[in-house]
Amino acid sequence: MPLATEIYHRIVSAKVYIDDNFQEAIDLDKIAGQACLSRFHFHRLFTKVYKITPHQYLTQKRINKAKDLLYKQHLTVTEVCNEVGFESIGSFSMLFKKEIGFAPTYYRNMAWLKQQQVKEQPRQFIPHCFITGYQLEK
Repeated sequence: MPLATEIYHRIVSAKVYIDDNFQEAIDLDKIAGQACLSRFHFHRLFTKVYKITPHQYLTQKRINKAKDLLYKQHLTVTEVCNEVGFESIGSFSMLFKKEIGFAPTYYRNMAWLKQQQVKEQPRQFIPHCFITGYQLEK
């Protein structure tokens, strides 16, 4: 059974609320309140629309931002943890490793190494078809 347009817009506005406020301490009640729905009804509808629970979506959003900060910024892991809305460095590190496969510090070190390799050997990161197509070989 398709969702009514108004309900769909409410679910989308709640997702936008998550996108805009993921670094804050938000919970299911606050998010559901943005959609003017009960937490249980909202949870069911959000999961139906996005094929992921609101909590999973919020966690994904936070982990993706943490990856970006670890890759580009010179913040400590604790600062990144706080910046993306996690309350505990332990839970952040555990979740990051579970989702990404590496601890945050190891991920940062790998990103730094990759950046150095790109600077030192940029051709290694350009597809061969591009190099030959544009006759960039020497």
